[in-house]
Amino acid sequence: MAKHSKRVRHLLEQTSSVGTVSVDGAVKLLKSLEASLPATIKKCKFDQTVTLAIRLGVDPKQADQRVRGSVVLPHGIGKDKRVLVFCQGDNVAVATAAGADFVGGKELADKIKAGWTDFDVAIATPDMMGVVGPLGRVLGPRGLMPSPRAGTVTQDVANAVKEYKAGKVEFRCDDGANVHCVVGRLSFDETKLSENIEALLKYLRGLKPNTSKGQYIRNVCLTATMSPGISVAV
Repeated sequence: MAKHSKRVRHLLEQTSSVGTVSVDGAVKLLKSLEASLPATIKKCKFDQTVTLAIRLGVDPKQADQRVRGSVVLPHGIGKDKRVLVFCQGDNVAVATAAGADFVGGKELADKIKAGWTDFDVAIATPDMMGVVGPLGRVLGPRGLMPSPRAGTVTQDVANAVKEYKAGKVEFRCDDGANVHCVVGRLSFDETKLSENIEALLKYLRGLKPNTSKGQYIRNVCLTATMSPGISVAV
């Protein structure tokens, strides 16, 4: 068995006896971990990403229980997303004015087929799906494939671009019925992190499939890039 570093052992000592706490309590503890490190242990030098992991009571093997969605977090995620838009005609100017980083059609598709994926979100107008469809093998595994369900296949490209630039995040449950979603940065103040988390959980509750039985949200865990997870009360 691999041995934990001094840093990990210290952080585990700080969290292992806490148990399950409220959203506010989990945020407070998470933000205090780095400051609790003794002088002999180096502190993290970058702004850690804060992620919420949720285990759902659904069966992902059933098509009607594959939970997926997107939500605009009230305080964003502390990162300027690079947005690509597949469109043509008047929508090119609309997408550009809305703040899209890359706008085009077949030339972008050819670039992606050649291996380029230097963007965070791909949006497409419905009339471009003939061009975008064949990119499924490249974009699908990376979670970048435009989808009507996620709101990334839309005629309203201006609103879609602005939402992602403002902090909209996408999520989907994996084969183990787990959802992982970024909710901010460790540098965010406690109120902003808590409000982002509550907004995500509220939206997620609204996506409960009608065919899902029993407890829907079973476990919630809050973590940062270089920290252990903290169990959050649901």
